[in-house]
Amino acid sequence: MTAIRIADVARSFGAVAAVSGVSLDIGDGEFFTLLGPSGCGKTTLLRMVAGFCDLDRGQIHFGDRRIDTMPPHKRNAGMVFQNYAIFPNLTVGGNVAYGLKARGVAGDAIAERVARALKLVQLDGYAERQPHQLSGGQLQRVALARCLVIEPAVLLLDEPLSNLDAQLRVEMRGEIRRLQKSLGITALYVTHDQEEAMSISDRIAVMRAGQVEQLGAPWEIYQRPATPFVARFMGTTNLLGGTLTGRSGGRGTVRVGACDFVIDVTALPDLAPGAAVSFSLRPEALRLLPSGTAPPAGCMAVVARIERIEFLGVITRVELGLGGGLVLNAASLDLPAQRLADGPVTVAYDPAAVTVFSSNA
Repeated sequence: MTAIRIADVARSFGAVAAVSGVSLDIGDGEFFTLLGPSGCGKTTLLRMVAGFCDLDRGQIHFGDRRIDTMPPHKRNAGMVFQNYAIFPNLTVGGNVAYGLKARGVAGDAIAERVARALKLVQLDGYAERQPHQLSGGQLQRVALARCLVIEPAVLLLDEPLSNLDAQLRVEMRGEIRRLQKSLGITALYVTHDQEEAMSISDRIAVMRAGQVEQLGAPWEIYQRPATPFVARFMGTTNLLGGTLTGRSGGRGTVRVGACDFVIDVTALPDLAPGAAVSFSLRPEALRLLPSGTAPPAGCMAVVARIERIEFLGVITRVELGLGGGLVLNAASLDLPAQRLADGPVTVAYDPAAVTVFSSNA
């Protein structure tokens, strides 16, 4: 297994800073994901690790070995591309064997290793097939086998599932995670898909404008986003802002439009009444109760009116009006749409579920 250390790495294209001083430590055998919108620098950073893009400054190490000064073929990294990069004139076995032949591996050893790699990706018996005879998911498995057959120290994956349909994406991400764990290989994965990143990653670096906006475990980034950008990017949320009208102990009251929200301000001891406050409240943290119902112990509540209901099978989404144009989005797994009706409802929430942002977030 091999750790990856990225130290103060930067790269610009003309006046555009694609990556601006990024530093990351990725542990041995870790599945680490670079997540962010298009143009945030995640693919450029991955390409610098692979050796396909030069650094303006900084260093990259695999274990104790500095690799950013080496050509790509000497870094012992395997890369899976977004478009598969399968040679159409070679059989499946020929595609998988390509990297071994380029490294001068003996013929008998090539056949054995190709067969083992195809078995790993559940393509036993496919060696003589042509690429045009395969589905998209099978082509992606060939690309993965071609990468694994060279026994790389590090596995690099650039949006490898983006060309697959939704169901196949779910199946393939599970396969990639299974392989990575069984082989114990360090993986650096790039995607713009939040669900994909959360489902397979040990840790995630959310990137924005060439920098890391937040680094942490998937649950941490989702439940405790460091900035409004991360809160918005990591799924649906209610981003609210108002004025702190008072605080007592670890709780504070924020006036948002015509409503008062009680939030946990323990982590912001210097926040004083009169200060502007912004916070995030996930839709699933809201509980809808009949109008006039007291909230559960420890919870607070606001009164809202149901504006719209979306029944999506296992989940029901509800749009709630608070007056003055202010809208809350709620989501529930156990709230059948037929139990809801137009009119006022009590919206309960736990102040501990509110993420409050510092003034410089």
